[in-house]
Amino acid sequence: MLNHDIPHEQLPVIVVDALDECGGLRHDPLERKDYEALLHTLQCWAQKDHLRKFKLVITSRPEDQINETFPDSIRTLVHIPSGTDVKSGDSASNDICAFLKDRFDSRKMEDGWVEEALDFLVPRAAGMFIWATTAADFLLVNPEARLDSLKRGDDTEGLNNLHSLYLTVIKTSFGGALRGEIKAITSVVGATIFARQPLDDAVLMKFPGVESPHMLKFIKKGLMSVIDSGPILRFHHRSFEDFLLSPSSWEDLPKFSGIRDRDLHERQLAVLCLKTMASSELHFNMCNLKSSNMRNMDITATDKSAISPLVSYSSQFWADHLIQTQREENLTEVEFVMHEKLLFWMEVMSILGKAHEVSAILKRVLEWPGLAVCPEFISYITTLRSAG
Repeated sequence: MLNHDIPHEQLPVIVVDALDECGGLRHDPLERKDYEALLHTLQCWAQKDHLRKFKLVITSRPEDQINETFPDSIRTLVHIPSGTDVKSGDSASNDICAFLKDRFDSRKMEDGWVEEALDFLVPRAAGMFIWATTAADFLLVNPEARLDSLKRGDDTEGLNNLHSLYLTVIKTSFGGALRGEIKAITSVVGATIFARQPLDDAVLMKFPGVESPHMLKFIKKGLMSVIDSGPILRFHHRSFEDFLLSPSSWEDLPKFSGIRDRDLHERQLAVLCLKTMASSELHFNMCNLKSSNMRNMDITATDKSAISPLVSYSSQFWADHLIQTQREENLTEVEFVMHEKLLFWMEVMSILGKAHEVSAILKRVLEWPGLAVCPEFISYITTLRSAG
């Protein structure tokens, strides 16, 4: 309960940063439902008298759904200038200038080049730190030539200018990519967009065309200005995914049209999940537990670490990817997993603390069009749900 004796200046401040990026793939029914539930929760919070004592600070791009959720009657809007609203010498431009200068000075760039770069980059950033960050990372390699590339591609303003920057990044890094490299880039970037959780290097190397640390290193080096460093591939900002999936990139990047082929990537992810669960990677007593009574056991982090990231991911999300495919070509693998690996799968879900999701996963399997050719299996899955 809220302690009414807490001085007003000591009440908590809750910050939800980048609300517009919390929705995952909005065209996915499950993720759109979760996103809308989050918006509804925040809206109710903002309207509750006893909760309005807290400060709820939300940062976001001005998307229509968010503006409709928080009308002027329940919000105090603070507009942070960007695009053409940003003027030379204002706080946003000064902050970006200081940030870029620090980045370039730390790399011991020549003073003349730094001055030239700042004169060009600061106004083009238009108050957007994600533009400045991406440009700074992009210029860490071969800075003179890459600055010239940015200048040649500078023909738009605001968010479109961010898309122009992303286009320059892709063309510069992968413009001369060979057919096999294009296949690998498409697999990795597509999987990163459509996977339900970020994937690590070991998983990404299992996708078509990748299959070696050298190829994955080549891809991550080309994407270094738009991804976080480390073994988990994550894009810095939702806007890069928006760019890759937007019609504006279709004509400019014809070689990489497969990146936005959701059917392709959902199918590849479904196949990877099912193959993993059908293999020896999913087996009896995954964590070598001394008792089969899961309810009375304290599952430690060490126990859970025996479950590989790929087995964990596959166990949780195989049905999510399966229902996005239309063909029954995976029916044999689904039947094998449900008949031969069912108990092992349920054990993993229990250890992960996800046992309560099993019924919902089976429900999603029943929605898969591929089951239509096998009514007996539909009856089997329905029985499993009822038993659970």
